[in-house]
Amino acid sequence: MATRTKRIEMRADVESEALITAAAAARRVSVSAFVLEAATEEAGRVLGRADLTLMPADQFDAFVAALDEPDEAPRLADAARSPRRYTRR
Repeated sequence: MATRTKRIEMRADVESEALITAAAAARRVSVSAFVLEAATEEAGRVLGRADLTLMPADQFDAFVAALDEPDEAPRLADAARSPRRYTRR
């Protein structure tokens, strides 16, 4: 585990503090360790979902079909037909 050098402070209402303290005691860890673990796990889930796109199957099928359809790109076609500036030896 990395050395803990940073401090995170927060305010909580009485009920939340009691609930967190009881849960930490049930796990036999400090409140700080309990909160850090819970927050780190949730942060991983949140950031993991940021890179994930969920959609219904029919929407996905339409998306993939659209990718298979050629798109007119006249400037790209012109560039492909033009003489090359550099050639490989």
